Amino acid sequence: MNKKLLYVIAAIALCGVVAVTYCHSDGKCSFGECSLGECSQSESSAVSPTEDYSQFVVLSDAVPDAILEIRYYSTYNFVGDRIDGYEEPIAMLTKQAAKALKEVSDDVKSQGYRLKIYDAYRPQKAVDHFVRWAEDLQDTRMKQYFYPDLDKSVLFDQVYIAAKSGHTRGSTVDLTLFDMQTEKELDMGGTFDWFGPESHPDFCGNPETGEYTGDNSKSPSEPKRSITAEQFAHRMILRKAMLAHGFVPMDTEWWHFTLKNEPFPDTYFTFSVKRR
Repeated sequence: MNKKLLYVIAAIALCGVVAVTYCHSDGKCSFGECSLGECSQSESSAVSPTEDYSQFVVLSDAVPDAILEIRYYSTYNFVGDRIDGYEEPIAMLTKQAAKALKEVSDDVKSQGYRLKIYDAYRPQKAVDHFVRWAEDLQDTRMKQYFYPDLDKSVLFDQVYIAAKSGHTRGSTVDLTLFDMQTEKELDMGGTFDWFGPESHPDFCGNPETGEYTGDNSKSPSEPKRSITAEQFAHRMILRKAMLAHGFVPMDTEWWHFTLKNEPFPDTYFTFSVKRR
């Protein structure tokens, strides 16, 4: 063998890098490098499907009229800490969900409101953080603000906390309405992430008909909590706009909606919330 060639091979081995040509199913090839021991992996496997953010957009770019209050980037949430995976105070959604939400934004803006976003795409590491918190029954720092009527031990059984979340599939959003005339959030009769039946869309009314009934029998507190006819009507304004543009509601949270035809119904993404 030529001595010069031997020197080249030895240098490559010492550096731990080899040149690789990747050939794809469409017949196209690309040149790259990989470390020794990893060359059996194809280029496409270098990025896990759950780490692929290419079909997501930053919500403020897609829906510039929306107001952001990303609760899990702050410490004002039911945990009391910034949540894992929220590296910037932004919201992200799949392109399809963001497009539909832009239609909602235009709709409510014509009525004198703006959308206020609390959360959108939520990485799996954030859900894992919620689970760890819920398992620590001694940590009740935020109980008085978000679950005063519940014992923390019931959060799993009553499905306030779960190992998987629809948010992680990228087409779910938590939001409310901002009144442009009063320059305040529209009064919904309860705060975002309140753990209790008072957050249910059917609390004190029928969300299918929009009729206010005043039925607060499901409230576990004594005296029972309630919401007014006006507060129920405000919830219905948000619900009507979201449903009109392709979202479906959740039966336990008035603020939670998922794109009906979500593009990734079986994928739970893991990438962090930040701009790229």
